[in-house]
This record gives sequence, structure tokens and C-alpha cells, in this order.
Amino acid sequence: MQHNLKTVDWDNLPHGGDLFGEMELAAREAAGGKKKRPPLFPGLALCGVAAAAAAWLSGHYGFPIILLGLLVGLALNFVSQDPRTHAGLDFASRTCLRWGIVVLGLQVTFAQIGALGVAPFIALLAVMAVTLLAGLAGARLAGQSRYAGLLSGGATAICGASAALALYGVIGKERLSQAQFALTLVGVSLASALAMTIYPMLAAQLSLSDAQAGFLIGASIHDVAQAIGGGYAFSDAAGSQATIVKLARVALLAPLVALTSLVIGPSNESAEQPLWRRLALPWFILAFLGVVTLNSLIPVPAPVAETGLTASKTLLLLAVTATAMRSRMDLLLEVGWRSVVPVATATLASFACALGFAVLLL
Repeated sequence: MQHNLKTVDWDNLPHGGDLFGEMELAAREAAGGKKKRPPLFPGLALCGVAAAAAAWLSGHYGFPIILLGLLVGLALNFVSQDPRTHAGLDFASRTCLRWGIVVLGLQVTFAQIGALGVAPFIALLAVMAVTLLAGLAGARLAGQSRYAGLLSGGATAICGASAALALYGVIGKERLSQAQFALTLVGVSLASALAMTIYPMLAAQLSLSDAQAGFLIGASIHDVAQAIGGGYAFSDAAGSQATIVKLARVALLAPLVALTSLVIGPSNESAEQPLWRRLALPWFILAFLGVVTLNSLIPVPAPVAETGLTASKTLLLLAVTATAMRSRMDLLLEVGWRSVVPVATATLASFACALGFAVLLL
């Protein structure tokens, strides 16, 4: 018996002790080479078609393109049940978002921020702080998490959907569900669309001057294009003022993201990273600051700036549409109307505070 044990070739025997199949699977994977990356095309193609449909509807009916991208994406979210779409949709929701924010830096210069003046700039900071606190308070009243309030307040305080996307990258999906995020985007886009229509009329009814109306509209409307459009709907002078105020808010996106990262701490995914990595800004925010600096030192020609704005809108539209397509409708139904309360409180606080400073300072 002892002789037989010595002569057994154990290496050539089947994996009898491989109870769960790990050794067999490892052998197959080694024999098959490296695992192939899933293709991006199916998800990207579907996202592109949905975004194109949103752009067509926006062009023909004058509805905000980001909001239409959200609605079309939510209507087509069933396609994400196919695993073949996941890689492309994830690429659109992350990579397109980041590069869209980077390209947005072509619209801002430090000279535009300086032209605002010290007192209006301090007032703008106060409006943004009040808006952020109102979002947190609204989340508390509605029984939502502080991350939902932070996302709603930050998106309302800075630049709408693009700020929400940047902040969500810091907050992380393990702390705030994609369903809550999608509903926040819908609420922010709807509030911005309504504000673009209502605020210029309210400014006219209140007999505000061009400077006052420009500050009010630029400091309180969420989306960049809608803030600028609302300003010019009042007058050309108010449009110029609203543009400067709004772009100053956009330039503060990077500090807000950095402050958010410091306040809420690392997510579960980054908790094991060293301190300097956790405190570092995301690369796309640093790139955004770099583009703003370059644009300040070497003014970009107007056609290039217009092309950059179109490219930024396109990338952000793809990111928003892909995010909506990856959202689960059953979770959206569970969240309900409470998810829009932080957006509503932040919007109302932003308008009231901006109106107060416009009347008192300008």
C-alpha cells in the first residue's frame, strides 16, 4: 500500500478536491488567455440614438434638451437589462461627463469673474451658501439623506445638471442611489426651465434695472444656457450681466467639489487610499481649472468657444441620457415625490436671496 502511494502521479489526477470549481475555472481562464473587454458599441449606439431623439425634440418644440435627454433615457431604461449595453452606457455616463465638464472651461475666464466686482461676488457667494443649506434643510424635512440635499443644493447653486454630475462622482453610488440621482436631475432641469420663463417676467413686474435683473437671473437660474437666455429675454444689458454672474458660478464648481470631498470623506471605494489621494481633486476638475486658466491667458476665438459649448452640451447630454437609461424605474417609484423637495427648497431660497441682494446692492 505504501509502495502504491509513492508511485501515484498526483499532478495528472483530476481535481478531486476542487469542491467549488475554482481550480478548474482558473485553468480554463489561463488556457483561454486574458478576458476580453465587453464592447462599447451597443450601449453607446443606443445612448446616441436616444440623445439624438432628445435633441430633435428640443429643436422642434423648444423644450430643455437636458430634461428631454433624461425623459427619453428613463423611457428606454429597459434596454439596460441586456448586459451587452452596460459597458457603453457606463462609458457615456462617466467619460462623456468628465470631458464635458473639461470643455465647459472654455466659456470662463478669470477676467470675467473679476469684472463682477467685489460686493456682487461676495453676494453671489452668499446666495450659493444659502442655496446649499436650503437643499440640506429640504432633504431633512423630506426624510432624505444629507447626500441628496448636498446634491440638490450644489446643483442648484452652481450650474444645474453638469454640477450634479460632478458632485455625484464625488458622492458615489454607494451613498446615493442612481434612482435618487436621476430624479434630482429631473427636478433641477424642470426648475431651471420654469425659472428661465418666469424670472424675467417677475423682474419686469418688480421694475428692476438691467443690472439688478441680470444679477437675479444669473445668480438663481441653474443651467448656463437658460440663465444667459433668461437674461437676454429681459434686455441685452441684463443678458451681459447675467452671463458674467453665471460664469462666475461655473468657475466655483471646482472649489465646491473639493469642499464636498473634504466634508463627506472618502467613499467605500477610496477609503483604503492614502490621505493625499483622497484629498486630491478629480482629474477632470483639475483639467477644468487648467482650461479656464489657459482661456484666461490666451483668449479663445469666438468660433472655438461656440464649438466648445456645443461639444460640452453634447457630451453632457450623452452622460445624462446614459445615466437615466441605467436607472431602475422600480427604485424611482419607491423614492416618490420626496426626492424633489430638496430641489424645490434650494430653488426658492436661491431666488429669494438673489432678489434681496439685487435690490440692496445694485
